[in-house]
Amino acid sequence: MKKTIYKYQRVRDLREDRDLTQQQVADYLNLYLNTYRRYETGQNTIPINLMKKLSVLYNVSMDYLTEIEEEIKY
Repeated sequence: MKKTIYKYQRVRDLREDRDLTQQQVADYLNLYLNTYRRYETGQNTIPINLMKKLSVLYNVSMDYLTEIEEEIKY
């Protein structure tokens, strides 16, 4: 069985490269800080509407934001 794993390392790296705090990005997205942290750490999947906002904030494509890996689970 295949499972898609979304990694958000790039989301964190972009935020840090722009010297933004998690709180600043959470405010931009109109989220609670803890909610944003769960997205950035990969505990929760970032919804498409928020991914669009992040791509605008960082001026990158949504494809660039998310690295997708397929992993086979037995």
